[in-house]
Amino acid sequence: MSAPGSVASSIAAAVAVAVLAACNPFGLPATRALENGVAGMLTSAKSFEIAGTYTSAGTAWTIDLQVTRPSSRHVVVSSATEKVEAIIVGPQAYFRGQEFLAKHLGSDALSQSLAMAAGNAWWKDSVSLVPALSDLTEGDLFRTAFLGSAVTQRTDDQNVGGADAVELSGTRADVFIATTAPYRLLRIHLKKGVTVDSIQDADLRYSNVDRDFGITAPADVIDFANLSTLPPVYTVVSVDASACGSRCVVAAKLKNIGGISGARAPSTVTFTMVDAVSKQTLGTCQATVQPDVGYNSTTTVSCTIAAQATNAAVVTASADNPGRG
Repeated sequence: MSAPGSVASSIAAAVAVAVLAACNPFGLPATRALENGVAGMLTSAKSFEIAGTYTSAGTAWTIDLQVTRPSSRHVVVSSATEKVEAIIVGPQAYFRGQEFLAKHLGSDALSQSLAMAAGNAWWKDSVSLVPALSDLTEGDLFRTAFLGSAVTQRTDDQNVGGADAVELSGTRADVFIATTAPYRLLRIHLKKGVTVDSIQDADLRYSNVDRDFGITAPADVIDFANLSTLPPVYTVVSVDASACGSRCVVAAKLKNIGGISGARAPSTVTFTMVDAVSKQTLGTCQATVQPDVGYNSTTTVSCTIAAQATNAAVVTASADNPGRG
């Protein structure tokens, strides 16, 4: 049987451990409290913002993501050559960014014409195009990936943007948490070679908790499932050079595969006469498409090339659709 003094000592030690787990007597928050604060923020906060850098498929990106519960997001990502903005409201997703659109639609001439016509306007597409980043935005997933048993080291007295923080580190990431209640997540830095939600080398900062970002669906949106929502996109159906003689009048039949409004300027058609033997340009002229015709409708434009036609002359026409700004 243990001596009364030994029993008392054991009880005192157990109480001391419990107290340390709940609240550090030296003024430092317990690790469990810090982790609960992070999970609670990502689970219960009405909104928060994540900004920083990461790499994906070897390309360096910057990101600014605003999350509003339950199902709204606004994100802007950019690289050295590309920028895309997305708004997600419930099951609907809206995008803008011409470089991204040009890659997304395809490399054929028609797809590129549609991308050019869309310009920097908003268009509808699948929510799946936007990375969910669930491990970085959902409390339970974040805790499993980076906290609890994933933590191997704690470092106090760290500074994140002027705020005092505790760093909890593991093999996957360094997590920085504010030392004052409610112990909000301030920063995460992924370790080299670690991939999370398809991104690497991420250095992300969290801010603006419970801020109203005012995320709403944009107006005047292009829907590529309904091409009539596009501004005019004319394609050349045929070229008529039968009236090209001493006075070279040329014409082209056009088809509009877009709509009738929203372009920053009228579409134009440029006619070019080339000598088939020498390949030299003999002359050009340009016609403006006015008035516009509706989706899938045709129209004809003409102009006069100030050049004498030869037997070997070939006349071609190309349409320029300025699209939206």
